[in-house]
Amino acid sequence: MNEMRLATFNLENLDWSPGRPEAFARRRAALLPLLDDIDADILCLQEIDAQKTSKHGPRAYLALDRLFDGTRYAGFHRFTSLRPGADTPADVHNLAILSRWPIRIRRQIHHEIVPPWPWPPPRDGDVTPPPIAIGWDRPMLYAAVELPDGRLLHVVNLHLRAPRPVPVPTARGEGSSRALIEGQFVAALKREGQALEARLFAETIFDAEPDALLAICGDFNADEHDAPTRLLRGGRDQGEDAPRALLALEERVAPASRYTVIHAGRPTLIDHILASHALAAMWRSTAILNAGLQDEFYAKDPIDGSLHAPVMAMFEISG
Repeated sequence: MNEMRLATFNLENLDWSPGRPEAFARRRAALLPLLDDIDADILCLQEIDAQKTSKHGPRAYLALDRLFDGTRYAGFHRFTSLRPGADTPADVHNLAILSRWPIRIRRQIHHEIVPPWPWPPPRDGDVTPPPIAIGWDRPMLYAAVELPDGRLLHVVNLHLRAPRPVPVPTARGEGSSRALIEGQFVAALKREGQALEARLFAETIFDAEPDALLAICGDFNADEHDAPTRLLRGGRDQGEDAPRALLALEERVAPASRYTVIHAGRPTLIDHILASHALAAMWRSTAILNAGLQDEFYAKDPIDGSLHAPVMAMFEISG
């Protein structure tokens, strides 16, 4: 049997500093066993910081290079995100797709389908607040990977905004209850708006290839019942038999182990691998590597490893 192992892993602000080599060494020592256990052929990563090559130099993926130096992943094909509108990475929260096999198409998507828009906050007494721009915090990545049998696997790597209030200026001040309420609403618009863009992008793939092998992977900052996940799955309310519905492969793990983050003692599933029907037909197993996962609410800096558990799905392929 020929296997393909597809995984997603939030690396929790992976960083490196020449002044703190011991801190990075501890993180690397905690992350590498997980990455070895995943043994991925295609790996979607989130929360990768980029470091300056010199005091005034551009940012580059120095931490990522050091993480994979000397490992099986060092020779993988790599596609990484850029700050929208720039030719260098953002300082934090970048994305990467690594693949054992060639990446034939690479595309960064940021407001290509759903444009940014202004949201006018409601009046507060005699004050009319200025509009607030609704835009995504970061792009998403799309890669078409050529499998050994010549077929293309379409992979989307996505990291949606966390559901924390966005700072919103109001006449009552940023710390007021009104500002927090409106900020929570703006965060929802950002999170669900980008989920909509990812799902509409998936629709374009299905338009061109109805039986596409498609996976949407990443940190959705949403559990299986939240609106972003429902948007991305598409057709859930019609049932999983809907032709373009995406199937949640992480939900095939036993309930007791079905979580990727622990928050204040509550296990939560916010990292996902969604698969098209054609890809799910090749599925054989799913694993969530959450043994020993720290509770993110109580964890103290510096964090060793990650506060997210990686998710890996294994498929049977030909060729």
